[in-house]
Amino acid sequence: MNKIDTALNRLMKLHPDEIDLSLDRMHRVLKALGNPEKRIPPTFHIAGTNGKGSTGASIRALLEAQGKTVHVYSSPHLVRFNERVRLGATGRLVEDEPLLEAIKRVEKANDAHELTFFEATTAVAFCLFADNPADYLVLEVGLGGVLDATNVIEKPLVSIITPVSKDHENFLGDSLEGIAMEKAGIIKPGCPVVVGPQADTIRDVIENKAGRVRAPIWFQGQEFSAWEEGGRLVYQDEFGLLDLSPPKLAGFHQLSNSGLALAALRAAGLLESEEARVACDKALRSINWPARMQPLYEGKLFERLPENTEIWVDGGHNPGAAKVISAFLADLTDKASRPTFLVMGMMNTKDPEGFFQQFEGLAKHVMCVPLTTTAAGRFPEELAEIAQAAGLSASSHETLEDAISEVVGRSLDEEEAPRILFGGSLYLAGEVLDKNGTPPE
Repeated sequence: MNKIDTALNRLMKLHPDEIDLSLDRMHRVLKALGNPEKRIPPTFHIAGTNGKGSTGASIRALLEAQGKTVHVYSSPHLVRFNERVRLGATGRLVEDEPLLEAIKRVEKANDAHELTFFEATTAVAFCLFADNPADYLVLEVGLGGVLDATNVIEKPLVSIITPVSKDHENFLGDSLEGIAMEKAGIIKPGCPVVVGPQADTIRDVIENKAGRVRAPIWFQGQEFSAWEEGGRLVYQDEFGLLDLSPPKLAGFHQLSNSGLALAALRAAGLLESEEARVACDKALRSINWPARMQPLYEGKLFERLPENTEIWVDGGHNPGAAKVISAFLADLTDKASRPTFLVMGMMNTKDPEGFFQQFEGLAKHVMCVPLTTTAAGRFPEELAEIAQAAGLSASSHETLEDAISEVVGRSLDEEEAPRILFGGSLYLAGEVLDKNGTPPE
């Protein structure tokens, strides 16, 4: 075990529960650290159920194309914890040594009091962001919003709420209105908020919260819109229309995420000059966000599969994510008749039946595997039974390698090379990227 893993294991032992939503512990440790959260750059604060990471990656790309430096905080990581913190000065993931020093600072300031792992690591991130210069910070909420550890910032540059749906019901409840209230907790008095596509009931909750604190609000589909036309991304708001390159990230939903990112820059006053608009076109062609409909063209796992196999990796894990993933794969199927196989692993806190239902009539077979980097994964046998109940052909496998062998065997009977989606969990997506030799950078 390396020094970073040893230090992270110490942080995990500071609280008996993985999640205990509260801001009291966070305020205490930050005060002991000298309140680094008050010394961070102007911040884009992002909450929502689906699309937070892609929207954040889009904002980062749009800003960097204008020559700005950008810190990024996101979670969870796929392979290495360092993925959660990107420092603006270098544009790269935090190195081990400064990360280790920040962890030790937080441990000393906390003085062995109870602190959840996410609270501790968010405090670590705030220390790094306060001590290293950057023009902006993209800050992603971990869970919910109201009591999330990131919600100690008092005045974000822009608050952003991506599409809201059911997820983490054991912590946020199963009421969409209640979940929306949690997400809307990041809206702060007088600070602009931009909102992605929402159901009417969710929209009403968010609008009411913004109204109570007099926060200017922009809704996608009303104050701004983004759509595909002639192979281009068209963005429009009250200030005019932009004709831009489509985002590099795959999937129709990424048009919406890119539109949300553009609206966030507009709300921050960073989309006014001609130079900025030209930079946006360049940025959209360079956006990168691992494990979000990420294609694999090389690597150790890739080499084990039949020639011309099409591989996608996506960490989406709730029915809302499955809906957009299946729509993307269905569109590909219309263009090329490949058999579609799913290799799936899922957490025991998710809704696998709702997830699998989105793939009925599309997936030829589902191979269910365990999650090897968490103890909270569903057993493959259980997951296969749920997939079958959702109307899919499914089998269980002891390892990822066994599932890949099954794909190879089934492909022998097919006329076309297969299309494979590895997904159902960011844990599985991370394992695939790690074993393929293509971890995030």
